[in-house]
Amino acid sequence: MTPEELQAARDRVVPDVVAGGLSVLFCGINPGLMSAATGHHFARPGNRFWPVLHLSGFTPRRLVPAEERELLAYGLGITNVVARATARADELTAEEFREGGRTLTAKVEELSPRWLAVVGITAYRTAFGEPKAVIGPQERTIGDTRIWALPNPSGLNAHWTAATMAEEFARLRVAATADRSR
Repeated sequence: MTPEELQAARDRVVPDVVAGGLSVLFCGINPGLMSAATGHHFARPGNRFWPVLHLSGFTPRRLVPAEERELLAYGLGITNVVARATARADELTAEEFREGGRTLTAKVEELSPRWLAVVGITAYRTAFGEPKAVIGPQERTIGDTRIWALPNPSGLNAHWTAATMAEEFARLRVAATADRSR
């Protein structure tokens, strides 16, 4: 992609990968320019979402962004807190996050996934007005949907390695699997 092609993708929306009754609906912060330019979630080469999804046991092999619709066969989906694409998440306003939280709540009420997994603790805190939230399962629910805050898989998130991130994703996978067996 040329810099011009990436800039032309600014403010585009990447379509959700969703269905009713998912086991886990993963929720990114917002699409980056590479995702908007390609039309696929978590498309930037340095993003660790796809490797971590596999390392944590959610998928039997490492998928690439263009295979994102295969997630539905595993009971997984993808959406975003804020739909519009930006070069960086810090270009979004607090009001965009709050509005995104309201939109996301309505989407979850409609789709009824067992778990909503927000990948980015700061996005979760702002969107849902939970300033003290920490990584892991949350007290808040949306109807019967439980919420889990996960670390942001962006390559810019140096606080988490792919291995430690995969451990946290795996904790969610175990909880989601236990829910299915009830």
